Amino acid sequence: MLKHKIKVNLRSTAKKVSASSIIFSTFIGIGLGVFGNTSSLANTGIDFIWDTNSNYKKLKYRQSSTDRNDRATYFLLLRHIDRKTGIMKLSIKVPEYFDAEIKPKKVKLCQAKMGGYASKTRCIKNIPALIEINKEQTSIDIIPEKPIPADKETYALKMKIINPRKSGMFQFHAYAQAPGAMPISGYVGSWNIDVR
Repeated sequence: MLKHKIKVNLRSTAKKVSASSIIFSTFIGIGLGVFGNTSSLANTGIDFIWDTNSNYKKLKYRQSSTDRNDRATYFLLLRHIDRKTGIMKLSIKVPEYFDAEIKPKKVKLCQAKMGGYASKTRCIKNIPALIEINKEQTSIDIIPEKPIPADKETYALKMKIINPRKSGMFQFHAYAQAPGAMPISGYVGSWNIDVR
């Protein structure tokens, strides 16, 4: 009777140890697959946020190339759900370590159609605007001839640039000034640009 109980206990213990080792090896495999390979990390949907402010808002963007030193077209998108009011002036803060040259003639404001799997993001109507970039290339100011309305359309800042020489993640912050008697800039959101 005692021998039978010992055999049963040994069998159940062996099953538990076997199940535990399978689960442990699966987690180790997943961990090595995700963190041992940076290309896997990029495809996991992990989002890095430098600004820990609770008001942080992620904005959508499209980028034709993520390769270093490659020609790329960026669409920094402002969808209708990102805009609570009209926009009289849009200011974008660019990180100092984003070492790509941004030329005013290669930047334009437009009404855009956001692409998907079957279509590309594109400008459907250019919006005349004054575009100013400071000497340090850390600030882009866009002042449209007429304020961008708070309608259901999607607007974009389209930039043609050569990607930075160094890979990294770059967070661009957008601030908008609404039309009215008290023109105060407010935070709209951030675009997290990836260059590999």
